[in-house]
This record gives sequence, C-alpha cells and structure tokens, in this order.
Amino acid sequence: MHLVSLTITDFRNISGLHLEPDPRGTTVITGLNGAGKTSVLEAVAYLATLNSFRHSPKEALIRRGAESAILRAQTVVDGRDLTIEAEVSAAGRSRTQVNRQPVRRRIDLHDALRTTVFSPEDIGMVRGGPAERRRFLDETLAVVEPKAARSSEEVEKILRQRSALLRRSGRRLSGEAAVTLDVWDDRLDAAGTTLVEARESLVDDLTPLVATHYARLAGRPTAVALGYRRSWSGRLLEALGGSRAADLERGVSTIGPHRDEMELSLEGLPGRTHASQGEQRSLALALQLAAHQLATERLGSAPVLLLDDVFSELDPLRSRALLDGLPPGQTLLTTALAPPEEVSASMVYAVAGGSHVTPVAPDPD
Repeated sequence: MHLVSLTITDFRNISGLHLEPDPRGTTVITGLNGAGKTSVLEAVAYLATLNSFRHSPKEALIRRGAESAILRAQTVVDGRDLTIEAEVSAAGRSRTQVNRQPVRRRIDLHDALRTTVFSPEDIGMVRGGPAERRRFLDETLAVVEPKAARSSEEVEKILRQRSALLRRSGRRLSGEAAVTLDVWDDRLDAAGTTLVEARESLVDDLTPLVATHYARLAGRPTAVALGYRRSWSGRLLEALGGSRAADLERGVSTIGPHRDEMELSLEGLPGRTHASQGEQRSLALALQLAAHQLATERLGSAPVLLLDDVFSELDPLRSRALLDGLPPGQTLLTTALAPPEEVSASMVYAVAGGSHVTPVAPDPD
C-alpha cells in the first residue's frame, strides 16, 4: 500500500496543493511554522480515518471563507488503483467515496489507506488522562483489527443514546423509559464487552513490543508494563444494573468502556506521574513504534508513516533509535529544520503560505 498523489483544496490554511510523494522512500515536506506542513499530513490521515489527528472539529478543518474542504488521494493497494475523495462540510453532511462508492463507516477505508502518525503531541498518551490512552488503543485497533474496531463505533453511538435518555429522565425513570434503557444496556453489554476484550488482547500483544522499543530509545533495558483496567467487575450488563441509580442521578453512564484505563509503568512506577519528560516522550514513541510494527506484521505491509516534526523534540540518540525502529515503507516527514542526517530523503517539497508547494531536489549526500 502506498500513496500515489494527494490534492488538497480549502483545507485548514491550504487553498490548493498537489503532491506526488515517493512511493517507497521518504518524502520530506519543509517550510516555516504555519506554512501548512502539518495540514498536509492531517489531510492524509483524515482520508484514512475520517478524523483529525489533532482532534479538531470538522469546522476547524475548512479554510476561512470556504464552505467545504475537498481532499483527493490516489493509492495503490496490492496492485489495484484506488481513488479516495472526501468533502468536509461545516454546515451540511461530509461525504467520502472510494472509487465513487460511498463510505459510510471508517472500516470502509481500511483497504484503501492506512496510516500511522507520530507527532509531538503523542506525549499526551502518557502524560494526559485516560481518554488519550483509550483513543490510542481504538485507533490502533482500527488499523490492525478493523472488525473489532466496529465495536468502538457502536459503543459511541449507544453511549450517546443512553446518556440522552438518562438526561431526559430527570432522575426519574418511567416504565417506558426503563424498558428503553434495558435495550440500550443489552446493546452496550454486547458491543462493550467485545470492544474491551479486543483492547485487552491488544495490550497483551503490544507489551513486549513496547518494552523492546523503549529499551532502544532509552539506551538501556527498562522494566515496562502495560495493563488494562476495567471500570467494572463481572458481567457488564449486571454492573450497569448496579450503577443505574448513580447514572440517573448524574445523567451520564458512570461505567463502561469509556471509563476504562490503560495503565503504563516504568520500573513499577506510574509513567504518568513518576516518569521524567524524557522518559514520557520515549514511552510515547515506544507505544507508536509498537503499534506501527504490529500493524506491519499483521497486514503484511507497513501503513503510510506520517512523521510530524517529531525530530525537533528528540535528542540525537532518540532520533537515531526512532529511525532504526521503523520498518521499510512510504514515509511523509515534515520539518522546519534540517532533518537528522540519518534521514535519506527520496523527494523534498517546500510548502509556503498554505498554497504554494515546490519540488526540491534532495541533497545527494
């Protein structure tokens, strides 16, 4: 799988831009801060996930003054040519097609484009709250096990409906509302259990890979542990029954997959509170490297790798360790400065003003 071309119109600060990255090597995208480098990678990732890796709302993705953003990519997957087209609309409904066929769910994009993103914000997976770590697990599942990832979408829909019902009930549950809540509980039990079991299995698979990558990034063997902690015990359906009074009182679902935690530790201590900033950054990189490696092993080829200015945050040791841990494949890398000397650029584009992109001959050295 690789990206053949990318065309962007009215996305973020980009009025119009066209790229044809190297299919197997590293394409470097340079430019000043604010020129639109990250927006290029964000556009690629959106075509793979229908989401912003910066977690921005869709209206923020549309250039000021425009009604919608248009993204178009050509990819090659197992010798097949595919075209992905997306219209991101602020007011109406956003639309996406693959070879002119409507995409209704994220899983429909799995066979057209897959990406792994590294960015300076990845440290939030370690330093931030549980939602960041749950998002990492679900985004990884969407790449390595898309059928299980369907449960994540289903859980989100069920929780929205269940919470709306709880709020409407005003702490009092009528007979009809109770029957409806029972239905949502049954559905949450099924989809939530499937999702959590997939997350737990993923954590087990990632743990040895994370430990290996962290040891290389840190330059020494370190005891790294990952664990998954549910927000309930026993069967979810029974736990939902036990929490119903609290849910009605608060107007929200107080237990479920959306309240679970992935715990990270170094040398037996919580990474979020006891690790230094350098250790936290190494752990975040190790998590992403492990996810990228697992995806490559499971799928037989590496996802398109998007490196967003990551080397500006890394010392030379970690930069080399990051590059050494990446399998061969197509890479798009953004930087405002010269990339590490270990980066062999097959193609270089200079982006300026959000709308001008110029191919630059890579340094022969």
